[in-house]
Amino acid sequence: MPEQQPHGEHAPGIAAPVPQAPPGSWSPATATTLADGEWHRMHPLTPLMKGGLVLVIVLGYLIANLRERILEWFISLVTPAHVPTFGGDPVDWVVDNNLVIVVLLGVLGLAVLLVALFWLSWRFHQFRITDAHVEVRKGVIFRAHRRAPLDRVQGVNLTRPFPARLIGLAKLEVDGAGNDANVPLEYLSTAKAESVRSDILRLASGARHAREATRGAADPAAARTMRAQLAASMDAGVTGLIAGVDLDDIAPEHVLRIPAGRLVGSHVLSGLVWLAVFGAIFVAAMIGILPGVIADAGPAAGAIAGGIALAMGIPLLLASIAVTWSRIARALRYSIAPTPDGVRITFGLFTTVTETIPPGRIFAVEVMQPLLWRPFGWWSVRINRMSGKTASQQQSSQAQQFNIVLPVGVRADVERVLALILPDVPADVLPLIWEQGVLGPVADDPYATIPPRAWWRRPLSWRRQGAALTDFALLLRRGRIWRQLAVFPLARIQGFSLHQGPIDRVQGVAKAQAHSAVGPVRGGVSGLDAEVLLGMLNTLPAAAARAAAADRAHRWAEGRETVAAPSGPVTDAAVDAAGHGLPSGLGGTGERAS
Repeated sequence: MPEQQPHGEHAPGIAAPVPQAPPGSWSPATATTLADGEWHRMHPLTPLMKGGLVLVIVLGYLIANLRERILEWFISLVTPAHVPTFGGDPVDWVVDNNLVIVVLLGVLGLAVLLVALFWLSWRFHQFRITDAHVEVRKGVIFRAHRRAPLDRVQGVNLTRPFPARLIGLAKLEVDGAGNDANVPLEYLSTAKAESVRSDILRLASGARHAREATRGAADPAAARTMRAQLAASMDAGVTGLIAGVDLDDIAPEHVLRIPAGRLVGSHVLSGLVWLAVFGAIFVAAMIGILPGVIADAGPAAGAIAGGIALAMGIPLLLASIAVTWSRIARALRYSIAPTPDGVRITFGLFTTVTETIPPGRIFAVEVMQPLLWRPFGWWSVRINRMSGKTASQQQSSQAQQFNIVLPVGVRADVERVLALILPDVPADVLPLIWEQGVLGPVADDPYATIPPRAWWRRPLSWRRQGAALTDFALLLRRGRIWRQLAVFPLARIQGFSLHQGPIDRVQGVAKAQAHSAVGPVRGGVSGLDAEVLLGMLNTLPAAAARAAAADRAHRWAEGRETVAAPSGPVTDAAVDAAGHGLPSGLGGTGERAS
């Protein structure tokens, strides 16, 4: 892992990162021949998993319910002068008129047509992995070609929907940096998908040396027949369904798991908040309506009105239960572990998702604690990261799940996760994250908070809400009831701006906004002293330039010597030598640097 500056020992507040395998290392057992720059096809069952099965079911339903009309139409094509009218079962009519062979030939022709369409779809759906790109092309009449540069890869997600798990298939999604920039590879056998994922991350890491020295013989799966591949996939699917997710390559002591009871309890407590709000609204409405109805139309009418209201509330209750259960099912079987290619996160009960977040792809980290979790000592960790999804796709609950690296955990769990996703935190910054940040405020801590003259802006949290700037990150502390601490590493911060309205100018305060990749971590903090924030605004560009110049996390296995952060002020030559070291928009002075 790259270093921002010389590090000391980790303070007691955060657990030290667990040992990892050397970057760029691999095992011959996981070797693959698919990252060779040649075009390869997906698994033969891909068309069936991408809608073919649904098509077969729909056709079967239509044939079962419209067989009389279908048979009439078919016979009218063969013998227009003898269109039958069925008084009974059309199958009996076919047998009585010796048309069984004709009908079977028609069914066979339809099956051959479907198989031919599926075969063409599979034949023209290909992918290749080169030293620079991951590419996918598909389509017979309307062609599509998608490409993701390896140096822009933000992560690789391995998803196994429940039907695909039964037959040992998985799909990969390469997260690119940009709007609608993801490249899907669906479907591959699970073993090949895991191997391709490792290859993509290996190439993206900067480890350009190939695997020929350790590969030995070619992939045995390449020499097997299609029938043998299908049988092996189904056998692996049943085994994986029983055994669980792919964590065999990780030492058990390095894997963090969440107990199912804690996970269910956290979601139930979160759902109780909304249930209490809607329940209070419902009760208030009934108190306001029922007395008038009873006074005007009598008790019977009041009982009817109350029954109607309850009938309307039951669907809302069932919907809330369904939403809570879907969130629980997506988060069950959660685990997080270090790998040579990054942090591997796995979750999902029926549809399992395994995503690997490479180092240097995390733009912001937030530790938060809702009020109802405080008696249990539970916390959650979320991140901002680049995603190739569109704006509408990022709003879905499934997409937001990819920004949660720890759904719920105790302090020890949070410390382990922070050590994994922020492995290069200097020792002198660690107290600002936990003791003075998450649990703060602490007397004489370095956080700049709301001055006493502006306490009315945050009457409950004016002593807690604050910001601190170090050579490593910008830290924002918020919330007395809902505790939050956001960490924005300076090497990947996108901008920093100040806003001041007329009332703010009178009181000498301002609002600061840290700009980052799109995600759940907010970068705003308001009511702080304007002079302090202006000092941060003037200091942050140079600090961000030094951090970016020293950062090599985007090429974590390149093997080059780590560049130490200069201790003196940043010069133009130093920034130019960094090669785009200064994040976009961070420069200059004034009321905005973005």
